[in-house]
Amino acid sequence: MESKRQQKVGRQIQKDLGEIFQKDAQHLTSGSFVTITAVRVTPDLSIARAYLSFLPDKNKGFLLETIKENTRFIRQKLAERVRHQLRIVPHLQFYIDDTAEYAAKMDLLFSDIVIPPAQPDEDEETN
Repeated sequence: MESKRQQKVGRQIQKDLGEIFQKDAQHLTSGSFVTITAVRVTPDLSIARAYLSFLPDKNKGFLLETIKENTRFIRQKLAERVRHQLRIVPHLQFYIDDTAEYAAKMDLLFSDIVIPPAQPDEDEETN
């Protein structure tokens, strides 16, 4: 369970990272649209884990590696934006957000299930 402070810092970092990827780091994404779906911050606010999704989702692994290689650049841009809100800029860790793929997989599994209609209970008919 995250504290209110962690949630606020996470939301601020999510917003700022989104702007960084749109304006300052377009060269890193090779024309793909990057969405920061969530940011989770450790209780001491020293590490921020950012979950990314890409459109189009080709070469997700390559894009993630490129972003990880340029984490220092991204952290510097983040520091410029949050220097008045945070004393220490958290270290950034990037992960691919696969919740959409997981949801599609679950939908496919549930669509194959056949549930027969419920049989009326004989006890209910006698009352």
